[in-house]
Amino acid sequence: MTTWKIDPAHSEIGFKVKHLVISTVKGTFGNFDAEIHSEGEEFETSKISFTAHADSITTNNSMRDDHLKNADFFNVAEFPTVTFTSTGITKNTDGTYAVNGDFTMHGVIKPLTLATTYNGSIVDAYGNMVKSFDIHGALHRSEFGLVWNAPLESGGVAVSDEVKLEIVAEFKEVK
Repeated sequence: MTTWKIDPAHSEIGFKVKHLVISTVKGTFGNFDAEIHSEGEEFETSKISFTAHADSITTNNSMRDDHLKNADFFNVAEFPTVTFTSTGITKNTDGTYAVNGDFTMHGVIKPLTLATTYNGSIVDAYGNMVKSFDIHGALHRSEFGLVWNAPLESGGVAVSDEVKLEIVAEFKEVK
């Protein structure tokens, strides 16, 4: 069994959400951890776990970040983490992967599939084996109890229900 640990200095856990129907707000989580446990070179048998600390959310706007951390959204005092645990991995015909798992946010667990591209592996300057992945997915925040919104006079709402996930992840082999 080989264990791979995410390298936070070379990874980004990001998301995008529509704001006022016409623009996009991007954000990241600054404090996170992830591991892959694999046997051999094939990913289909791997187990993946991920945790982000909700209070590390940033959108480069402190007022918005404070609002996201309060009870209207993440309620970080009661629900300090967001997690994902894989339940199965399928290799697609184009070489990408569908990583299925249980996503937990705001105390609610829902299935989530993440489209994953394996970018390859390389030995870094320090002799560590490194693997790189690009990961994308989407979820509806209302399914997790994050339902705050404000109706717009022109129609629509201030914050879309759909949240797009964009993750760049570099993993180093644990020796």
